[in-house]
Amino acid sequence: MMNYSIECTAPPRSGSTSGGIMEETEESAPTVGCQHYKRKCALVSPCCKKVYTCRVCHDDEENHQLMRQEVQEVKCLLCEKVQKVAETCENENCLTVFGTYFCEKCRLYDDDNKKQFHCDKCGLCRVGGEENYFHCDTCGVCLAKELKNAHKCIEQASRSNCAICLEDLHTSRIAAHIPPCGHLIHYACFKEMLKTGNYACPTCNQSMVKMDNVWEHIDDEIAHTPMPEEYKDYIVQILCRDCHKESSILFHVLGLKCQECGSYNTCRTAGPEDAQQEDDKKPSNTDGSGDSASASNNPTTS
Repeated sequence: MMNYSIECTAPPRSGSTSGGIMEETEESAPTVGCQHYKRKCALVSPCCKKVYTCRVCHDDEENHQLMRQEVQEVKCLLCEKVQKVAETCENENCLTVFGTYFCEKCRLYDDDNKKQFHCDKCGLCRVGGEENYFHCDTCGVCLAKELKNAHKCIEQASRSNCAICLEDLHTSRIAAHIPPCGHLIHYACFKEMLKTGNYACPTCNQSMVKMDNVWEHIDDEIAHTPMPEEYKDYIVQILCRDCHKESSILFHVLGLKCQECGSYNTCRTAGPEDAQQEDDKKPSNTDGSGDSASASNNPTTS
């Protein structure tokens, strides 16, 4: 299972819901900032000229988004001097370092050491240590190095909204989950889905977790639940949402098992009546002997 969080933003990190390592700030440093970031300056919004500690605080209050790369001024939270974007306060009587981490491109200040680094291809700052990640050009996102040859690439996978909450994934600070199919969703949304018994990707319906134990349980239930006489020979055609193969199987009310991979994450494509209707639609061309002309396409035996 792969989860990651975004810190304007953070990369996918295996087995973690936080994308980075949180460390305490120095005891001597004053605790200032907001609930999102510990920092000693606030941003002067280029859009509305209002002062907010961070872009998240701004976006929560306003009906528009703050484009942090366009911020030109900051306000020192200690001496309250408004000044150009910089790492330290320009007031000679203050000279406060606004954050132990500073990215001039993202206008990001942070006093929490999360091993932040800037990724030019993502256009964002991420957390977790640059040495632990690589940027996948196809997916358009930084991934843990152990996934370099072990993940399914989807074109610009992170440049979309979560299929559950419809919030943006690429710039979100909320942890995300990478299922086997590669369609990203927020980790919190993923956990809520599992709580309600929904295990399939909301985008493609492929199983997002290993379901072997569940399939074995259904096998056992079916073995102890015979179908009525009129349905015991009822054949249906199914499509597997996990392996994407088609099968013809005996119908059972408790589940339709894929004959290729054993999954019950399947859907019916046709039953006996449907198949008969398709046969009835086919042209009934016959040759002089009364046999179907298509019979000549079948192999013969001596």
